[in-house]
Amino acid sequence: MCWKHPGGKKSSPSVTIPRVNSLRNQHLASVRSVVVKLGTQLLSDAGGRLDIEFLATVAGQIAHLRSRGILVTVVSSGAVGAGVAELNLPKRPTDLAKLQAVAAVGQRRLMDSWATAFAPCELHVAQLLLTREVVDDRQRFLNLRNTIHAVHELGGVPIINENDTVSTDEIVKITFGDNDILAALVTHALRADLLVLLSVVDGISDSTGQPVRLVESVDHARDWVRAEKSLLGKGGMDSKLTAAQMVTDAGSAMVVANGRMADVLTNLLAGHEVGTLFVPSSKKRSARSRWIGSARPIGTIVVDDGAVKALVENNKSLLPAGIAKIDGAFAPGDVVAITGSNGRIIARGLSNYTAAEVETIRGKKTAEVRSILGDSAYDEVVHRDNLVIE
Repeated sequence: MCWKHPGGKKSSPSVTIPRVNSLRNQHLASVRSVVVKLGTQLLSDAGGRLDIEFLATVAGQIAHLRSRGILVTVVSSGAVGAGVAELNLPKRPTDLAKLQAVAAVGQRRLMDSWATAFAPCELHVAQLLLTREVVDDRQRFLNLRNTIHAVHELGGVPIINENDTVSTDEIVKITFGDNDILAALVTHALRADLLVLLSVVDGISDSTGQPVRLVESVDHARDWVRAEKSLLGKGGMDSKLTAAQMVTDAGSAMVVANGRMADVLTNLLAGHEVGTLFVPSSKKRSARSRWIGSARPIGTIVVDDGAVKALVENNKSLLPAGIAKIDGAFAPGDVVAITGSNGRIIARGLSNYTAAEVETIRGKKTAEVRSILGDSAYDEVVHRDNLVIE
């Protein structure tokens, strides 16, 4: 039968449930859409194989949340690890083609395991394999959102993973950062209220080693965390803080918690002090703005100090007069990165012009632009409505 809450087999030894926190309740009580990411280490048993009993406890918690009207989308790592175990390989291959083959075998095993875990709860699972290009393309980004919504409407649970069999970047951990960034991008696509990154430790610690339960500034968290002190493994904390910056800036909350803690999902959504909560911005970005902030830029526009101030401090559009130089070949409607003279990205936006046109009009006043391009010329290279400040 489906694992129930409370009671049933626990995923970790019995512990005292942390107290309910009123500030956490403020941010989590109204959550109705959650993205939950589980890493390979968390999903594996002591022998390195998929922990089937653990998957069952996660499925039971998700079923319980669904019964409360909370929709959960799962981002699951583990395809390569499952393939290594399935093929009885002594270790993870280093050759790209073999890695992709192992992922192909493992992905089937991973989905079989999730289907088995959810079967007692009478819930079906849906597999969605993504590449970075899905996020970069606006129409495919919208299709992803619509498909996930449709799976939920049909009573299924979406299980998402990077498509390691065709992606040459993420399989060597360059693009999605061990699925943390992928989970943040899925959160953007759904405009989900909450992203939960389940790990093997209960959140983050400050510079003195004390657990941090509430983070209101990701920059402060970066100051606390040192790579040599992180309990999340090499590179693990960097990707988690990047994901936190992405989702909180867009108005969604994020929690990093120990996935092996008993009833972790149900307890944290009940307001208990579980893991580290990253507080969301008070303003929730639109789906369009989230996509602009998620897509990889086609080109770069470098602006002068006056334009930086106009964009960042005064909430203005980007005009030709403030542009110093450009890089890349982009078309109208493409996402471009906007940087200051120091090379730091300050914003992303949709260009109204081709790269060649911007090169022609950069540094010029509006009247000059109209004399060059005619009355059909846009006053703005990037309109404020199509601009996302970093």
